[in-house]
Amino acid sequence: MLVSENKATLTVGGKERTYDVLSGSCGPDVIDIRKLYGDTGCFTYDPGYKSTASCESALTYIDGEQGVLLHRGYPIGQLAEHSSFMEVAYLLLNGELPSQQELDEFTWTITRHTMLHEQLATFYRGFRRDAHPMAIMCGVVGALSAFYHDSTDISDPEHRIISSHRLIAKMPTIAAMAYKYSIGQPFLYPDNSLSYTGNFLRMTFGVPAEEYDLHPAVEKAVDRIFILHADHEQNASTSTVRLAGSSGANPFACIAAGIACLWGPAHGGANEAALNMLREIGTPDRIQHYIDRAKDKNDPFRLMGFGHRVYKNYDPRATVMQKTVREVFDALKVDDPVFETALRLEEIALNDDYFREKKLFPNVDFYSGIILSAIGFPTTMFTALFALARTVGWVAQWNEMISDPDQVIGRPRQLYTGPTERDYVPIGSR
Repeated sequence: MLVSENKATLTVGGKERTYDVLSGSCGPDVIDIRKLYGDTGCFTYDPGYKSTASCESALTYIDGEQGVLLHRGYPIGQLAEHSSFMEVAYLLLNGELPSQQELDEFTWTITRHTMLHEQLATFYRGFRRDAHPMAIMCGVVGALSAFYHDSTDISDPEHRIISSHRLIAKMPTIAAMAYKYSIGQPFLYPDNSLSYTGNFLRMTFGVPAEEYDLHPAVEKAVDRIFILHADHEQNASTSTVRLAGSSGANPFACIAAGIACLWGPAHGGANEAALNMLREIGTPDRIQHYIDRAKDKNDPFRLMGFGHRVYKNYDPRATVMQKTVREVFDALKVDDPVFETALRLEEIALNDDYFREKKLFPNVDFYSGIILSAIGFPTTMFTALFALARTVGWVAQWNEMISDPDQVIGRPRQLYTGPTERDYVPIGSR
């Protein structure tokens, strides 16, 4: 971070104050207003933090105007095409791509942390059978701190490493067990001979009565989905993890907070909403009717999977997803009109002046739900898979925050619009 030659001057109450303009390695400059309140007695007002940088980070860079997403400088398209989720996890945690030996050691460590404490199986049985997998994941991840006391000292770098590895390793087991519990099938223990993603698929869809046939195309597709969801800068759930962590909360509690935030339909539930919309449209001949509805200001309907809070161009992850859909459908011999509807809808929307002017391009959620559904995941598991993948980013962001010497407890301010001070009136006199 460099101090720019430019300065920002603000006049409040007739007095001028000058503030440094800071430059990162990429992206817009930022005005350092840390002393603003002390200097002027004023706060800034920025609902949703659209113009506020809450932290300094070297993990992920997004240029929404150009449709760029970089992890530690590497384009997401290159990582999705050539890397693996384990390699991306190492990259996010450590800053550089690993050597073969480093990757082997990291994978070995993660693989041998995948089992859950046996008493957690009893914890699952305390939920109703029809509990949403995200409700279960919130509870189970939050409870991990009750089982792993030896890695909750956030001031100890070794504890932070162990807890990070445990969270990444155990999340597939936690998610798979949530699914198994909801359908009444027995839990499967992890198999250390399989890959991270292959192990998750076996624990989700395998049964004790027979060997699980792991399809290479499905394994590759899910691994790619994990890569595409690994981190996404300071989104709502990541900011939640950082805010919880700023109080000194243990890492398991922080990630549970992130899962709770991700559960929201405007965040992690968007792919489920996009798939439901495509199923509602049904066939390509009905698309124009829904396009017209989306343009109608008096109609609450909107196209799910289009547009993004940050991206004002084509979401680079959506390009990878479109290719992956075709690979999965060809491998599994799937003939689903939903995919053809999605392709046609994308084509019409991208050539429509209304959508181009409003920069409503397909995002990653537009296609990911189609892939997950074809593989066999129910819609209730979509966000759980998102949480599984995003745990890597959350853990990396949490570690970065804890190591930041400028880190302080988060405390947003407000613009108060309630009553001014008034005297209490006894109930008999009201």
